[in-house]
Amino acid sequence: MEDFTHFNEEGHARMVDVSEKPVTARAAVAECRILMNAETIRLVQTGGLPKGDVLSVAQVAGIMAAKRTYEIIPMCHPLMITSADIRFSFEEKGILIRSTVKCNGETGVEMEALTACSAAALTVYDMCKAVQKDMEITDLHLLEKSGGKSHFYRREVQRV
Repeated sequence: MEDFTHFNEEGHARMVDVSEKPVTARAAVAECRILMNAETIRLVQTGGLPKGDVLSVAQVAGIMAAKRTYEIIPMCHPLMITSADIRFSFEEKGILIRSTVKCNGETGVEMEALTACSAAALTVYDMCKAVQKDMEITDLHLLEKSGGKSHFYRREVQRV
């Protein structure tokens, strides 16, 4: 099989040919945080924001983003995602957002999981910006992936 590269013989961008790769069960978990003040956290928790149920809307946005990642990341393949889940955990300084995406395919779903977290965080920001504009989206990273040639990856815990 050829080397996996995003450049053709002329040095121009191309989508990698995955047609010879075996179909395997694949999964990826990603997370990020959105930092906000205590009052904004309280408003999200109690449903007190003018735009409504922040986390329900952000959850749908994350799922939609996972399904459409190939439309915004140029070299991603369109995938038949079999599962996408977005979960939220309140923390002292904000909200932890975690996505899990699965498919059976020739290529992994890492970008879909990362995109899902990003879109969910951006949606939280959009829905909360009327009460706080200095929120910060941080710590976007892949936690783990499974399937494919490299089988399993888990990020080492990194504490700052």
